[in-house]
Amino acid sequence: MVAIPCSLSFAILNTSRFGGRNVRDRYTACSINWLVVDRRAAMASPARGETEAIHVLAVDDSSVDRAVIAGLLRSSKYRVTAVDSGKKALELLGMEPNVNMIITDYWMPEMTGYELLKRVKESSKLREIPVVIMSSENVPNRINRCLEEGAEDFLLKPVRPSDVSRLSSWIR
Repeated sequence: MVAIPCSLSFAILNTSRFGGRNVRDRYTACSINWLVVDRRAAMASPARGETEAIHVLAVDDSSVDRAVIAGLLRSSKYRVTAVDSGKKALELLGMEPNVNMIITDYWMPEMTGYELLKRVKESSKLREIPVVIMSSENVPNRINRCLEEGAEDFLLKPVRPSDVSRLSSWIR
């Protein structure tokens, strides 16, 4: 079992693989709320003959929020690739055509989740990929704007396991 912190305060160093190279991602975390994930189940590859796991691209500039959403998704048997910007998401989508869903933070530097949503929905190659937006801010006109632009859902942070269970209905 692995416990992933869901708040802020002490330093943790995480090393992961992205594009064939190790990437060190330092982030701060803390405390009261912990997400407990069965690491073996979350990291396990499907056995021979089993269907490949649904591939979700998680996009968030906050390393803590990326770790939380990736942990929740992996504990629900999704295959997850996590990146820290909309720009990196678009680069990955250009190289990795087998993404089944995108879940992105709304407010990020360089390119917002809303701008990422628009780029995905404007692309003939990507428009069928469901996009879910998440934000810590409950702003009704922002939520409506994202849904009108083609987002399948809008989740309020902190994302909970019950939110993740709703995602399967959006996979095409």
